Amino acid sequence: MHCLEAQSLVGKVVPPMLIVEFQLGLPGNLVALWIFSCRMNDWKSNTVYLLNLLIADFLLLVSLPFRIDTLLRGENWVFGDAWCRINLFMLAVNRSASIGFLTIVAVDRYFKVVHPHHQVNRITTVQAGILCGTTWAVVLALRLPLLAAPLMQTSQDLNISLCRSFSSYSNPSLIIRLHYAVYILEFLLPFMLLIFCSLRIFWVLHSRQLDKKQQVKRAIQVVLLIVAVFTICFLPGIASGLAGIFILIFKPKDCASYRIVTQFFSMSLGFTYLNSTLDPLIYCFSSSIFRNTLKTSLNALGICHFKVSSQENMSGDD
Repeated sequence: MHCLEAQSLVGKVVPPMLIVEFQLGLPGNLVALWIFSCRMNDWKSNTVYLLNLLIADFLLLVSLPFRIDTLLRGENWVFGDAWCRINLFMLAVNRSASIGFLTIVAVDRYFKVVHPHHQVNRITTVQAGILCGTTWAVVLALRLPLLAAPLMQTSQDLNISLCRSFSSYSNPSLIIRLHYAVYILEFLLPFMLLIFCSLRIFWVLHSRQLDKKQQVKRAIQVVLLIVAVFTICFLPGIASGLAGIFILIFKPKDCASYRIVTQFFSMSLGFTYLNSTLDPLIYCFSSSIFRNTLKTSLNALGICHFKVSSQENMSGDD
């Protein structure tokens, strides 16, 4: 039995959210791309991580208009099976890569505060590039099976084609089961690591009485901002997704409850895609190089007149 249907509430709520996110995220990330590609002269490991986070965001921005169009059509996917797989693959890669690089940035801040003399803090840009390449390899390896999965399904009642990666109500394939597992674990494991980093930083600040130093305050702000992004963007999808899996396992005949949960899950995707809109804030908070380059660029264009501090680049917060 399948509980596939077009979700009318989702069609009313989510498209406006996605349109606003796209309108805000695209210019913010284009400015960031301009900074990284044309204005950035001093590269460090942290800016390499942020550049890769930016690349992940563009995978979302390319894919998002097709999801908006589909939702406005009442979830009728008109772009064919091949693009359905590619579209969902790119969205999944964005989520996985964003989680990966946000976690790397937070752990980098953690080492700079808690273990300032650790070898990790002396990582070169080449080594940072290798780490990013490894992260991409893992993400792609975990998400490539989506390209082989039968993701398009037909709603017989409404005679429309649905393109969802979380759509099978019964007997999901091994690939879809793997997709479920990756979706949950890629959030839970980094989230627990982020909570640990946050608590450890707070303890170190308290014990060493370093909480008034600007570079340390900036580091904890970065970690807390990343925790907030995880909570706002990814936690709603995990909570509703786990509820759906619970129904699949323990109440397989409760189609009505499953439809309600899937509506909440689909609406949570509006928060998931918000990460590309919020990431430019992380670029500014996390990297003094990016921050000062942005200020200098805006000053040169005559848009604003920001004060650029030479001391900020020497503070060690990259």
